[in-house]
Amino acid sequence: MDADTTIDLEPAVKSIGAGLVAALPGARHTPRAAVERRVMGAMVADPELRAAVFRFVDVRPACADPKDLARHLGELLAEAEDSPLARRGAALAGGALTRRPLAHAAAAGVKQMAQRFIIGADAQAALPAVEKLWRDGVATTIDLLGEATVTEEEADSYAARCEEALLVLHEASQRWAPRPLLEADAAGPIPRVNLSVKVSALTPLLRPLAPERGIAGAEARLRRLLQVARDTGAHLHVDMESFDTREATTELTLRLLAEPEFAQGPSAGIVLQAYLTESPQHLDHLLSWVAEHPRAHPFTIRLVKGAYWDHETVEAIQHGWEPPVFSDRRACDRNFEALSRRLIDAAPAVRAAIASHNLRSIAHAAAYADARGRDVELQVLRGLGDDTQAALLAAGRRTRCYCPVGDLVAGMAYLVRRLLENTSNDSFLRAQAEGVDLTTLLEAP
Repeated sequence: MDADTTIDLEPAVKSIGAGLVAALPGARHTPRAAVERRVMGAMVADPELRAAVFRFVDVRPACADPKDLARHLGELLAEAEDSPLARRGAALAGGALTRRPLAHAAAAGVKQMAQRFIIGADAQAALPAVEKLWRDGVATTIDLLGEATVTEEEADSYAARCEEALLVLHEASQRWAPRPLLEADAAGPIPRVNLSVKVSALTPLLRPLAPERGIAGAEARLRRLLQVARDTGAHLHVDMESFDTREATTELTLRLLAEPEFAQGPSAGIVLQAYLTESPQHLDHLLSWVAEHPRAHPFTIRLVKGAYWDHETVEAIQHGWEPPVFSDRRACDRNFEALSRRLIDAAPAVRAAIASHNLRSIAHAAAYADARGRDVELQVLRGLGDDTQAALLAAGRRTRCYCPVGDLVAGMAYLVRRLLENTSNDSFLRAQAEGVDLTTLLEAP
């Protein structure tokens, strides 16, 4: 079904957006929160300092002791020659009396930053955070960090961690109190347990020039996870990563779910990335597959903007290709809204999950779903979307929090991407933090 473009959504978008802003929690007034705001503000204003901090975050797990930590920190800050703050930090990192305290403070800061996004080292450790969110009225999807494997042993380990997470969460979920909004919509029951998996972590063979090898390498492991999810009544969601693995990831997911073995379950889904210029055609493909393969559970499509913008652009330029992503943020935002409408109108065969921290995108999806009398789930990232989550909860909207789980080493790449997202020049979160007025934030792209 084509989305209805004749509905004037703007009054509802502005009303919903204003309501969400009014429900946003006030700034936290704790010493740690104040330090976080100062650090983020400094990184936003100082690109060289930001680059040095990101590089330090990346090497932090490899530092053996405080002396090694201080040396790396000092060297990285010293390279940011045009940043007064970085030069000052480099001097402190090299001082006999200040070296060790600064190293300890930097290490603690990175750990605290990681813990803002990562809810536990494994599924068992993550349970308190997951159960608190459920009590508060927020569903979760668990993402076990680890985005690429280089050996079969690593792929087996990731698959085993995923299976363990499904079993741990299933057992714990039996004790959770009922949450009607989170457990059913017009299409039927919604599983309490939701796990996101990455195909690139299920095989070391995923390569753009040989997609069939990657598909064959990951197939048995993904099949097993689908079986466990089916048998425990969980939802299994396949994440999307860089553009060069999209086709293989999609083909493997749809091929397995089309098998008779999985017609009755589990609940499952995939990610659609709105920053890709081909995303409308990709959605065409997904919707055609849904129409041709009826399943007992709606097929969930999580719409995101995309987290690999710089990677896709740089790689395309290096090969002399046209970048596969939109170069204009407003064009991407317009595409996100168009895809949101199409997904919402694809109910009940499709469950739309709109994942965004952009107030306009959220308000638009909610306004369109309300106008069409359809269900929509709104999703946010742990650590970045906490305030938005609180506002959505206050508004009575079905909300799911994407919660990473893993150790500090596995979390570094994830943490850097989240920091980049929060401090980039076109970041909605940055605009919001800088006090851009409500009218501008809710302006149609």
